[in-house]
Amino acid sequence: MKKCIVIGCGAAGMMAAIAAAKAGADVTVYEKNEKAGKKIYITGKGRCNVTNSCTDTDFFDNVVVNSKFLYSAFYSFDNNSVVDLIESNGCPLKTERGGRVFPMSDHSSDVIKALTESMKKLNVKVNYNCKIEDVICENGRVSGVKISNGKVMKCDSIIVATGGMSYSSTGSTGDGHEWLRKLGHTLNDCLPALVPLTPAEEWYKQLQGLALKNVKVSLYDEELYCKNGNNKKSLIYEGFGEMLFTHFGISGPLILSASSFYAKKHYGKECILKIDLKPALSFEQLDKRLLRDFEENQNKAFKNVLGGLVPSSMIPVVAMLCGIDEKKAVNSITKEERNALIDTLKGMVMHITGTRDFNEAIITRGGVSVKEVNPSTMESKLIKGLYIAGELLDVDALTGGFNLQIAWSTGHLAGENAAIDE
Repeated sequence: MKKCIVIGCGAAGMMAAIAAAKAGADVTVYEKNEKAGKKIYITGKGRCNVTNSCTDTDFFDNVVVNSKFLYSAFYSFDNNSVVDLIESNGCPLKTERGGRVFPMSDHSSDVIKALTESMKKLNVKVNYNCKIEDVICENGRVSGVKISNGKVMKCDSIIVATGGMSYSSTGSTGDGHEWLRKLGHTLNDCLPALVPLTPAEEWYKQLQGLALKNVKVSLYDEELYCKNGNNKKSLIYEGFGEMLFTHFGISGPLILSASSFYAKKHYGKECILKIDLKPALSFEQLDKRLLRDFEENQNKAFKNVLGGLVPSSMIPVVAMLCGIDEKKAVNSITKEERNALIDTLKGMVMHITGTRDFNEAIITRGGVSVKEVNPSTMESKLIKGLYIAGELLDVDALTGGFNLQIAWSTGHLAGENAAIDE
């Protein structure tokens, strides 16, 4: 039997261990935490968005970076395979809005239990509270790992699945990146992704806790926007859905998705975010509605009529941004002021200066260059017998279960091939 060592007992690590053991390897997992799946435990607000029930085309459309690299991994172990494996180990699943798949119980711990039970059935040995200090190579091939107590454990193949840099409290502290860098791998800059954005404006603090539904956000490169306006050249991301104002900036599904495209090519640059509060109405349609509302409420103060268009907490902010006195009677509002109001409702502007840090990022952008990893096996092209899976790789996707699917697919492919490693 081939001796296979898996470093990391998260999503990719557990799946790699299961696949390697099923393929006949003698598998040992080393995990520096006291238990398995600490990051899985907190995903999906503790519910664990296991995967997405989408088509293969939709899956790849939701991968922001290096989607083609994942073809072999996904087609060899897709979303249906994940569902089958988890359900067959005692954790029934359900599908919700947007194809998001969750455990029926709404407890991420049940997903972890299913995976650890599967490892147990396959006689996978798991060592908790056991930190790996180094990956040992001889003559261009892995030969073992050095444990923190000084012991060297020999093996035929190693799967590194230690995660990225996000949520360091779960153990993702960049250990794997350092070992792989020392072994000659190129690391593309690691940046926080699927992370809240920070604006320059201060008025967002007045809206803390406000959630907006059915809005459209558009993120633009500020320099290109100033040159070309809001055309395709300056557009970084556009989406429709929900967002949230917080004590530090903006968050929510739409903003997290926007942040991944921001991190892809524009990290560190100032960008312009426009929020369309009325995406279902054109400029002309909104103007007609305002004229009707103003006609019906001629003697009322502007702020009292605005309550029919936006949440009450937004009234002072919208009035400030469009430059209309809240107390002004609507029958004295000019056409120019009405146009300014429409511009604000259809394009509330925020200047984005950056993101929150890794402690608030769901995933890590960047990591091991996929050019140095065989996409058909997940084996390093530089070191024989070394396999890399999960968030360590420079591959990432949007929210909705897609990033966990990347972990399952790459982990499974690595495990299968590490077991038959020549």
